[in-house]
Amino acid sequence: MIRTTLTALALIAPAAALAQDGSTLRGTGDLGVVIERATGSVLVVDQSDRAALCRVEGLGDLSHASLTFSPDERYAYVFGRDGGLSKVDILACTLENRIIQAGNSIGGAISDDGRLIAVSNYEPGGVNVFDADTLAPVAEIPMGSKTVGLADVPGSRFIVATWDDGEAWLLDHSADPANPQITRIPDVGANPYDALLTSDGRTYIVGLFGEKGLTTIDLWADPPAVRRILPDYGKNEPDLPVYKMPHLQGWTLAGATYALPAVGLHQVLWADAASGQEIGRTDVAGQPVFVTARPDGRELWVNFAPPDNGKVQVIDSMTHEVKQTLEPGRGVLHMEFTPRGREVWMSARDDDRVVIYDSRTYEKLGEIEAKAPSGIFFTARAHRTGL
Repeated sequence: MIRTTLTALALIAPAAALAQDGSTLRGTGDLGVVIERATGSVLVVDQSDRAALCRVEGLGDLSHASLTFSPDERYAYVFGRDGGLSKVDILACTLENRIIQAGNSIGGAISDDGRLIAVSNYEPGGVNVFDADTLAPVAEIPMGSKTVGLADVPGSRFIVATWDDGEAWLLDHSADPANPQITRIPDVGANPYDALLTSDGRTYIVGLFGEKGLTTIDLWADPPAVRRILPDYGKNEPDLPVYKMPHLQGWTLAGATYALPAVGLHQVLWADAASGQEIGRTDVAGQPVFVTARPDGRELWVNFAPPDNGKVQVIDSMTHEVKQTLEPGRGVLHMEFTPRGREVWMSARDDDRVVIYDSRTYEKLGEIEAKAPSGIFFTARAHRTGL
């Protein structure tokens, strides 16, 4: 009886839900955005169909672009290298707004309430903050330095590192968005080049280019507590030429262990999360750029700087050994797992395609044509702190 009733309902139900204007309704949870760096455009993609839905153009210089999503997953805020901030409606496939907010920007973040967009800048430096709805300016915070590693912190706050001064600034916009309360955290280290915030919002990890090691900042402490970790890695070894700076956004926390890309070395570093002490290294095929964990933390996927950027290696998080080497295409710039980790999507820039692999069998499942793709971002990021 139940089966008969369900069958009858299926026969009378419409093939797809329709809006009042007759257009097809679509959810956003299965969507993603691919940066097309050479053409100033983005490609909106569907994970389930493994297909491109549309292309949005006119976003300027995307040679080192990143993006973040609104809490409802409808809008992507794209941060361009030319100082551009673009608001893209991924459902309507339109460029809703675009401003030039600085001369050279390096990334951005959205506040946890979805109301503020912050952008970190190389030129003229500092951080600019905008209204998420209108992109109207809210606050301009000069810092006298290039800024890197901008991340959202719970409570309408942001944190960023300063390249020139070796500091971190914690910006609290909760009381007055236009006049944030500023906490300056000194002695972070020489020339921070990137940073990340752990998913619980507690620990800000800063990578250093001007000296060995990394710095962690405990934001739950009052005042925030600075600690150096991995101070001796590569201390007695000559550095290799650095062809591309690694990204700390590709770090992973596997159990109680951090895995991080080493600057100037063909290694992935392992550190105890509690003590910060080095507990091992894994030799890999080249200089790692992203060390990206499968969502369950069981494996790490690593891509590399030139001349090894056609390879991707898979590391077992328990044994710390390389278990698989893949060659998905030429110029693999980025990797993104689907939210539950069943698939991994990789951008092969020099082949003009995104390639899709099963993350357990390592079988290639499909590919999508794209114009010099780089960053791949799925909308599940909208609900994760620090992204």
